[in-house]
Amino acid sequence: MSRSSAARWSLAALVVVVALIVAIWPRGSDEDTGPTSFADYRDTFGTTATDDATASDLAPLRERADLAACPQPAPDAAASGPLAGVRTTCLADGSPVDIGAAIAGRPTVVNLWAYWCGPCAEELPFMAQYAERAAGAVTVLTVHEDPQQGNALARLSDYGVRLPGVQDASASVAAAVGAPAVLPVTVLVAADGTVAKVLPQPFRSVDEIAAAVSDYLGVAA
Repeated sequence: MSRSSAARWSLAALVVVVALIVAIWPRGSDEDTGPTSFADYRDTFGTTATDDATASDLAPLRERADLAACPQPAPDAAASGPLAGVRTTCLADGSPVDIGAAIAGRPTVVNLWAYWCGPCAEELPFMAQYAERAAGAVTVLTVHEDPQQGNALARLSDYGVRLPGVQDASASVAAAVGAPAVLPVTVLVAADGTVAKVLPQPFRSVDEIAAAVSDYLGVAA
């Protein structure tokens, strides 16, 4: 047998061995599950350390990010629905924000994300473009679901996304709406505070976002 033939047979044998190893390599049983809550998901793939950044530490990051102010309650609109009483912190200035009260009376796109989430980085600019297109007919609010607030501000600055956003280290928004353990998640909230739809998927275009808002909130933009 020639050397070239022997080499080919050796390579073929190696391929067969590798295929057998792959075939028998343990993949886990059908009973194995991933994170069962949003907090578990965040802690598995993100950060578990508490954000010890002070207001003075965050000040230059806030100035650089230049985020829009968090929404204020609409006149004569009472907070209701699962987000009423859910308290977070405004990324723009560190002030407390009751999500339910802040978005009461207006249809809202609530986008859950984290600084370490790749699909979120692709989706957030589309959210910003949609907010501009909606021209106030729909509020778009981002919710950062990781303890590291400084990283959120830095990422938003890098992305050029200046949407109003809140910091929610305890994942209270996700818990309130029953969000699955994935990111990003978009929550469509009607003007009366009811959750019209929870969408655990990344949006790939402004038109996709607009279509979802039209379908579930009845607002065309």
